[in-house]
Amino acid sequence: MKPAALSAALAASLAFAPADAATSKRVMFESAGDRLVGDLYLPDGYRAGTKLPAVIVTGAWMTVKEQMPARYAAELASRGYAALAFDYRGWGQSEGARRQFEDPEAKIADIRAAIAFLATRPEVDGTRLGALGICASAGYMAHAAGGNAQVKSIALVAPWLHDRAIVEATYGGADGVARLEAAGDAAEAAFRASGRQSFVPAASLSDDRAVMFRLPYYTERDRGLIPEWRNEADPGFWRGWLAFDALVAAPRLNQPFVMVHSEAAAIPAGAHRFFAAVPGAKRELWLPDVSQLDFYDRDAPVSAAVDFVVAHFAETLN
Repeated sequence: MKPAALSAALAASLAFAPADAATSKRVMFESAGDRLVGDLYLPDGYRAGTKLPAVIVTGAWMTVKEQMPARYAAELASRGYAALAFDYRGWGQSEGARRQFEDPEAKIADIRAAIAFLATRPEVDGTRLGALGICASAGYMAHAAGGNAQVKSIALVAPWLHDRAIVEATYGGADGVARLEAAGDAAEAAFRASGRQSFVPAASLSDDRAVMFRLPYYTERDRGLIPEWRNEADPGFWRGWLAFDALVAAPRLNQPFVMVHSEAAAIPAGAHRFFAAVPGAKRELWLPDVSQLDFYDRDAPVSAAVDFVVAHFAETLN
């Protein structure tokens, strides 16, 4: 996007009301035979019959729609977009027999189902669909939306994007990865033998079994520790998560693309490599000294990220 076009698009996006000027309605759709539950955010005062450009919004791993997806979806709706946040199979209010299980392939399939559903909504112009992936779901979104003809524009915020090399650098080398895989394999074997899931804390300040140990946001009641979120994880997920490769999706992105990140946030090396491999029109914004978790809900980084993303969607969807 040229600077002049970006400035004009940004000015247009800021003409909408602030982020609390949005309403939501409960929606449901299916993925692989299970009912998924979502919230469709619309501009306050939306008039029936109006067809809006729309964005599907997905959040960090092990989260529900009321956490960071809701914040970004409401921000987008306040700027004139329809925005869908939803719970994956096995998470939040959605169906799914296996609960709290981080399954990249299943989540990619659920995003594809959500894209197809969003295009059918009466509030939505199905020819103007965008996609916004935050944190771990950035990789899922890249796989689900990259090259998808229904999706015209893609944005990633604070993207966690890894391949095997980054996995080993992040999780203590080959030995550290092997230990996590072994723990996951043991949990998976026990589940297959008994049909019963076991759980560890998803986040904790004191229990070192937690997948996210001593992290803010998830352990703070005024942030991510909300009633809608169940603080548990099925540890059988480890092998699938560690084997997932987000970077291989980059060459498939043939839509206009933007990325917002910070060198102080999670694995910036993966984001740099991913961005370099995207073949088409692309722009990036690197914010100084923003932590990964602050991208989820802190006003300044969220506003900066949304402003940049909305300017992109204003240019590529409107």
